[in-house]
Amino acid sequence: MNMSTQQLLLAIAGMVVVTYGIRLSFLVFGHRLAFPHWLERSLRYVPAAVLTALIVPMALAPQGEIALTLSNAYLPGTLAAGALAFFTRRTLLAIIGGFVVYGAWHGLM
Repeated sequence: MNMSTQQLLLAIAGMVVVTYGIRLSFLVFGHRLAFPHWLERSLRYVPAAVLTALIVPMALAPQGEIALTLSNAYLPGTLAAGALAFFTRRTLLAIIGGFVVYGAWHGLM
């Protein structure tokens, strides 16, 4: 099924309206919103959950299938970055360390 140019532009415009409409609603009405304490506490974990959902599939299955082998350089790089982030609490150090481990592992395999 092919979309015409007009249908494509209409779909993109609809996505823009929905996306920015949601964001704008929080800017306009955000000062009036009050979340329950339990929800505010729960929302603190959203960034970590989203980051995990993005990174873990790439580290475990870089080609679309689970690869728990020595040739998968993503896995030790990700584990090193996670360990550095956990123990040092320094994001840039974790990123650089993860890249160094990934590069060294990739170069050796």
